[in-house]
Amino acid sequence: MLRRLSAALASGAAAFILLFSSPALSYVGPGAGLSVIGTVLALMAASALAIVGFVWYPVKRLRQKKRGARNSAAQRQSAQGARRG
Repeated sequence: MLRRLSAALASGAAAFILLFSSPALSYVGPGAGLSVIGTVLALMAASALAIVGFVWYPVKRLRQKKRGARNSAAQRQSAQGARRG
């Protein structure tokens, strides 16, 4: 209940600030603008790579584990076939 109330209060405050604020008459030069764009893109890329890394590593280990079990089973079968022949 308290979380909903605080979320509603924060949303209302943000809406009030956005609706009733005056425009900022400022100039962002090309250097600062490109710096901001580059920083945002770098943060997005780093976040995406971190997520991929945390997901890919366990998947890779599971694949290696399955492949190892499959290879050892195939080796056991070939060894048994060699003993019989």
